[in-house]
Amino acid sequence: MSRPLLKVENLTKHYPTAAGFLEKAAPVVRAVEDVSFSVEAGETLCIVGESGCGKSTIARLLMRLIDPTSGRVLIDGTDIAGLKKHELRAWRRRMQMVFQDPFSSLNPRLTAGQIITEPVENFERLSRKQRQALAADLLGKVGMSPELMNRLPSEMSGGQRQRLGIARALALQPAVIIADEAVSALDVSVQAQILNLLMDLQQQLGIAFIFISHDLSVVEHIGHRVAVMYLGRIVELSSCEALFAKPVHPYTEALIAAAPVPDPARVRVQAPLEGEVPSPIDPPRGCAFHPRCPLAVERCRLDVPPLVPLADGRLVACHVRAPAEGRPDHLGSVPESSLAVG
Repeated sequence: MSRPLLKVENLTKHYPTAAGFLEKAAPVVRAVEDVSFSVEAGETLCIVGESGCGKSTIARLLMRLIDPTSGRVLIDGTDIAGLKKHELRAWRRRMQMVFQDPFSSLNPRLTAGQIITEPVENFERLSRKQRQALAADLLGKVGMSPELMNRLPSEMSGGQRQRLGIARALALQPAVIIADEAVSALDVSVQAQILNLLMDLQQQLGIAFIFISHDLSVVEHIGHRVAVMYLGRIVELSSCEALFAKPVHPYTEALIAAAPVPDPARVRVQAPLEGEVPSPIDPPRGCAFHPRCPLAVERCRLDVPPLVPLADGRLVACHVRAPAEGRPDHLGSVPESSLAVG
C-alpha cells in the first residue's frame, strides 16, 4: 500500500493569552486539537464547520505560516512541521495556497505576468522570454487569454483575479493546493466556473486539493472526502457521498439540515442547533458538542470521544452513535436521516 501524499498526525495549535490579575496561569486558545487525516494524490479533501472551528488555522499550519504546538505534517514522508527555515524552503514548492479574497491576496503593483512568475523567480533565474512563455502557458491553463499578461489586478473582474491566483499557485508545480474559501467571495455563476476549473486541473495534473469551505453545496460538488470540524476537532471524516446520504454525528446532521435546499418541493428534515459555540479558551469537559447535542448522555460530559471507524470506512467521534469499545459496525443502528425527503 502506497503512503499518502500528505499525512497529518495529531496536529495541535494553542495560542497563549495574557493572564488576568487573579489568574495563576495564562489561559490558552485551543484553536486546533489533535487533528489527524491524510490526502492522496488527485484527491480533494474538504474541511467544513462553523466559523471559528479551526479550518483556516489548519491551512496556516499546513503551509507553515504558523508553527504547530505539537503534531506532525508529513509530505512524501518528511515532517515539515519540524523543519528549520532554510530546510523548509525546498518544500515550499510542494504545497501552495489559493486565498479567499482574490483582490487582497494579489500584489496590486504587479502585472498578471509578474504575479505568476514571481514565485518561480524565488527559486530560479528566468529570462524575459521564459517569463513570458510561463505566464502565457499558465494563463491558458486557467482559461485566460495571454493578452491579459500586462494587466493589473485592479483591471480584472473577481473571477479573473481568482483565476490569476490559481495560476500563481500552479507556477511551482505543487503536489498539494490548499483552497481556503476560494469561491466564497464570488458570484454563484463564477463560483461554478472556478470549481469546474479546479476539477479539470486536478484531472489533468493529479493535484491534491484541501478545500476549506462553509458552503455544503460547494463541498458536495467538488469533494471526494469531507472532514467535519467542531471547536478545533474532527468529529466526522467520511466519503462525500456517504456523508450527504446518511450523516452519523449529530453535528453533521445539524449542518446538513441547516443548508439551503434549492428545490421548494422538497421538505427539509429539521435538526436545529440550540445555544452558542463554546469558547475555545474554556471548552466544555468531555465532548465539546454535548451542551448543544440532543443525544448527549452522562459519558459525553466526562470523556472526549475518539475518532473510531464504522463499517463503511468513515470515522466518527461520538459516544452515542459510534461507541469506541464496540465493534466498527454501528452504522446500521443509526436512525434514518437525510438532507430532505420528497
